[in-house]
Amino acid sequence: MRKARLSFLWVLGIFAATVGCIKSTILNGQIKGTRDGSVAVDTLSDYEVARGIAFAGLGQFEGMHQLAPDNEDALFLLTKGWTATGFGFIEDDYEMAIDADDEAKADYHRARARAAYDRAIQYGIALLQMRAPGFEKAKNNSASIRQYLSAFDKRDVNTLLWVGQAWLARVNMAKDDPAIVAELHVGEALLERSVALDETAAYANGHAALGSYHARTAMAELDAAQKHFARAIQLTQGKALLPKFHFARSYYCMKGDKANYEATLREVVDAPDALPEQRLQNTIAKRRARRYLSKSRMAICGF
Repeated sequence: MRKARLSFLWVLGIFAATVGCIKSTILNGQIKGTRDGSVAVDTLSDYEVARGIAFAGLGQFEGMHQLAPDNEDALFLLTKGWTATGFGFIEDDYEMAIDADDEAKADYHRARARAAYDRAIQYGIALLQMRAPGFEKAKNNSASIRQYLSAFDKRDVNTLLWVGQAWLARVNMAKDDPAIVAELHVGEALLERSVALDETAAYANGHAALGSYHARTAMAELDAAQKHFARAIQLTQGKALLPKFHFARSYYCMKGDKANYEATLREVVDAPDALPEQRLQNTIAKRRARRYLSKSRMAICGF
């Protein structure tokens, strides 16, 4: 009887472990399917529909991560999702508040954007740590972070890209925080490694982000910025509009080149639907380009 009972418990244990394994396999499959299918949102042209999907998606991704904390696809979706939503939608709210001269609302949305990028970086670092432990120590200086990132390969291109973009975007939202600004070199290194591994990733967004970084002030590396923007436009045959928008907003603004600033932004606004798989990104670029053609925005550039 005792032996029979032990045998039963042993079988029950095997059954429970098998069920748990099946559940885990199904969950991981669902998360991977979600990652694979998430690119469909990029084909949307309706900004408001995409906005609702983006925020709902973040809730879904957070839930997936809660259920499978070590799942790399869930971590990636959160890294990309918080970064893209921060730029595409929360920063848009921030800019509208600025243009409306509503300081309280601008502060509110700036805090939201910073929190989005903080969260993207949190998940991105977790994903990087899974590949190569030691990020926190490595980020101390430019040489150590570059040495650390040398361990990453083409499998990590998009992770490096999205974490790097979040890092630089957070600095832009937290210019009054010396500790955040002091780590600007980390974002640059992440993007440089991504571009070195695959410069075409995410429609050359790495080049566009580095272009904006090098054109961050009139005293920055404007020649390097111009080269990155030119390369991004070349790689996408001019069909991806965000590189052109950033080219005007940062480089031509800092150069004080009003003619090319206006011409490039108008080119974005008037561009045809030539890249359906990036329709949402191009819709965002057009929306922002119209805003940056306003008198108040042009006045910031001294035009």
